Amino acid sequence: MPLRIALILGSTRPGRRGDQIAAWALEAARAHGGADYELVDLADHDLGNLDEPGNPSFQQYQHDHTRAWGALIDSFDGYVFLVPEYNHAYPGALKNALDYVYREWNDKAAGIISYGGWVAGARAAEALRLVLAELQVATVRAQPAISTHASFGTGAFVPQEGLDTAVQGMLDQLIAWSGALRGVRRARAQPATAA
Repeated sequence: MPLRIALILGSTRPGRRGDQIAAWALEAARAHGGADYELVDLADHDLGNLDEPGNPSFQQYQHDHTRAWGALIDSFDGYVFLVPEYNHAYPGALKNALDYVYREWNDKAAGIISYGGWVAGARAAEALRLVLAELQVATVRAQPAISTHASFGTGAFVPQEGLDTAVQGMLDQLIAWSGALRGVRRARAQPATAA
């Protein structure tokens, strides 16, 4: 079975630029190959503010939207987060989506494509790495970063020189780690045998 990788668009803001970046990244990923890729746009999932009363570690979800979100996240072997920088961090909608579930994220790999103004979303990516570590998601080192000043000079997204190569390198690492962690999840699912 091929690896399944979600490209998660982490902004729901009206007028966002991330949808153009996401469309380009999805096309680049599919051209790269090595996995089946799917765009997951947070704006398409009516999660609202976290409204589950229980600890997500126990997966005792009370709401259909949480169960649907959990099943979707669980269906992937890895993720590419497309994350803008808002006020030195990533958007609240993404933090909310991450917090809804827990075990569904565990023992998977992630790459990050950051975007923003002068530092191309680097601070958002660093903040996201801390949360992903707590969710037991292994982030790969390669991190494409997009300056919105340079890439949206004409109003439409124009990838800057070298961005395609950076994304390909990130995907190479992500595919390797996602495949390895699939084995970890399978081993975890096996019942323990007596020695």
